Amino acid sequence: MRNPSIVVGTDGTDCGTSAVEWAAAEALRRRAPLHIVHAFDWDWTESRLDIGNEYIDVARLLAEGVVSAAHDRARALAPELEIETDTLIGHAAARLVEVSRGAQLLVVGSRGRGGFAGLLLGSVSQRMATHAPCPVVVVRGHAMPDGPVVVGADDSAGTDHVLEHAFEAAATREASLTVVRSYLPVIPLWLADVRPADVDTPSQDADERARLDELLTPWITKYPQVKVDVVLTHDSAAAALVAASATAQLVVIGSHGHGVIGGALLGSAGFPLLHHAKCPVLVVRPEA
Repeated sequence: MRNPSIVVGTDGTDCGTSAVEWAAAEALRRRAPLHIVHAFDWDWTESRLDIGNEYIDVARLLAEGVVSAAHDRARALAPELEIETDTLIGHAAARLVEVSRGAQLLVVGSRGRGGFAGLLLGSVSQRMATHAPCPVVVVRGHAMPDGPVVVGADDSAGTDHVLEHAFEAAATREASLTVVRSYLPVIPLWLADVRPADVDTPSQDADERARLDELLTPWITKYPQVKVDVVLTHDSAAAALVAASATAQLVVIGSHGHGVIGGALLGSAGFPLLHHAKCPVLVVRPEA
C-alpha cells in the first residue's frame, strides 16, 4: 500500500518556501511522497468579460511558476523524493482542506501573501490549524537542529494520541523529548496576591508529577531510546510552551486543550503558541 502523502501549501513567499523545505525534509524522514499545492483565487464574473480568459491564463501561469519553483527547491533538498504538484483554482483554505483528506500531514507557512505586516499568523494557517482533516504543521521561527521535541501534556481525552505523535517525532529525529505540564496549585488565601508560578508547593508538585509519570510510562516503554525530560510549571501552558520553543526543533500540541470551551477547536495554549512559537508547531487532530 502506498504511504499517504505529506501535503504542503505554498504561495511563493519566504514563509511558503520555508514550509516546502520543512515538508521535504519531513517527507524524506517518513519515506512519504510529497504533494506540493498552490491555490489561486479569481473572480468568476470576469470570465464573462473579454479579459476573463486572459486573466485566468496569466493567473494559471503565475501559479505554475510558484509550484515549479517549489518543486525545484524540494528536489534540490531531497533528490530521491517522490514529488507531485498541483495548481488549484479557489480559496487556499478551502482547497487545502479538500486536498489534505487522506494525507498523513499538512504543512503550511505561518503567513501568506498579502498579510498585514504586523500579523503573526495568517488566516489560512489559522484555519488549517483548526479545520484540516489531518495533523497540521505550521512552520514558523527557526527549528534548532539539535534541540528537543517539546510536547504539552494535559488531562484532556486526546493526550495519549498527542504523546504518540510526540514520541514518534522524537524517535525519528533521534532527539530528546521535553514534556511540559502546566497546572495551577491550590494556594492559601493569604498568598492570593502572589503569582502561582512563584509559590513553592512541593507536595502538590510531587502528586502532579506522579500522575504525569503514570501517563508517560507506556510511551517510555514503547520508545526506550527517547530521553524524556519533564517540565512541571505553574505558569500558563502557552507561556511555558512558547519559552520551550526557543530551543526546540518542534512543538507538539493537541487540537483540543484542557478546559476547552464549546465550539473552540484549539485549547487555550494553541492560539498564543501558533502566534509566538520560535519553531514549527505540530497540531495533532483527535483520532477518528
